[in-house]
Amino acid sequence: QVQLVESGGGLVQPGGSLRLSCSATGDINSIVNVGWYRQAPGKELEVVAVISRVRETMYKDSLKGRVTISRDNSGNTVWLQINKLEPEDTAVYSCTANMNFWGQGTQVTVSS
Repeated sequence: QVQLVESGGGLVQPGGSLRLSCSATGDINSIVNVGWYRQAPGKELEVVAVISRVRETMYKDSLKGRVTISRDNSGNTVWLQINKLEPEDTAVYSCTANMNFWGQGTQVTVSS
């Protein structure tokens, strides 16, 4: 079992930045990859970025250049840096381990 807790969301003005954190506990060694997903009101869940155990990364095409996913050496924490935030980035951001375990999500609201 893996438990995930996200943090770092909040209200930010357009053009601002946020760094979201995903902290993992439990069977850390079973985690092959960690992904950040988001779901905006009335829209489907979509992938933002994924990082593997060996730090291979994948990004949603439309977010490349604005988003960076990274992890610490222990594998306990994965971060998602989002720059130049736009109102369209408003969503609940959730992290997942192996697509099997999910955190509760953190709200990101981009508004002036």
